[in-house]
Amino acid sequence: MTCFAVGHLREVEMGPEIVAYLEGIDATLAPYEGRYLIHGGEKHMLEGAFKGDLIVIAFPDRKQAEAWYRSPAYQKVLPKRLARARGEVFLIDGVDADHKATDVLK
Repeated sequence: MTCFAVGHLREVEMGPEIVAYLEGIDATLAPYEGRYLIHGGEKHMLEGAFKGDLIVIAFPDRKQAEAWYRSPAYQKVLPKRLARARGEVFLIDGVDADHKATDVLK
């Protein structure tokens, strides 16, 4: 089942560290079949308030997502983001194509 790495970065101080992180992260994704679904972008708010940027990266499954996050290549670039960005990052599994809202009641 597809697993998503989701980042909600509320505060990003653009500078050399963030540039180095952005220049290095793509190569860390490829061995784990990670691909961007959302990477910032303009938001059209329908309800509530959302500050910051949303990043969503899809992986074939949780095993690949966890392996990417723990990989030496990603761990090498991660401190660059941590030094200049604040927010939450987590993994979450997707749902099957036939998922219905009421499935969560089971």
